Amino acid sequence: MIDFAFLSDTFLKLSAALPVTLGLFISAFLCGGVLAVGILALRMSRWRLLSAFARGYILVFRGSPLMIQLFLIYYGLGQFGVIRHSVFWPFLREPFTCAVLALSLCTAAYTAEILRGALLAVPPGQVEAGMACGMSRGLLLRRIIAPVMLRYALPAYSTEAILLVKSTALASLVTVWDVTGVAQQIIQRTYRTMEVFLCAAAIYLILNFIIVQLYALLERRLTPVHKVEKMPSPAAKGLSPEENKHV
Repeated sequence: MIDFAFLSDTFLKLSAALPVTLGLFISAFLCGGVLAVGILALRMSRWRLLSAFARGYILVFRGSPLMIQLFLIYYGLGQFGVIRHSVFWPFLREPFTCAVLALSLCTAAYTAEILRGALLAVPPGQVEAGMACGMSRGLLLRRIIAPVMLRYALPAYSTEAILLVKSTALASLVTVWDVTGVAQQIIQRTYRTMEVFLCAAAIYLILNFIIVQLYALLERRLTPVHKVEKMPSPAAKGLSPEENKHV
């Protein structure tokens, strides 16, 4: 028999940890997005050394599991004395910061490739038209290239955002008490795995549904709508075929 009282109580307890999950997601999403733009610039550079560095970065972070990257950052960085005695150590010794760093580095690699594909899909004719109009490089990027590239990148970028939300669950492995971490604590006390994880899955599902709707709204805003007005037919004007010849 379903214990609705336990389900509702568990859902409320897990919802209290939702700000931590949102903090992980938003921080990693913003930091990863900024880093992805830099990686994209290196990837598209004419300098082979810079392009090779970006290729290697993307290969490493796309080709290795996120959990291993998280463990290397959380447990591995503290083994270097230069890091322990640096100004960054007060931040890097915090589980939340290490989780954000691992998520940001990983999602930046995927996002850079998404943006690169969208950039290559920008029609050359639009760029040439902007140059013919005398647009500067900055204006061309802001008015033509960036909006079109963002429009092409949105479908894949929304998928990456959803994957990033689900990846925040790995932060519980380094004692970050997000939704998944609190769920594990409840399971250790109650041994009711099914009900607790169902509530956790419902929270992630609702969060991802909201993200999908936001991306769909943004996609509609960026999609140009061309309204084609149909010319009225001669019959609609009340003209005969003979009269229509003289129109």
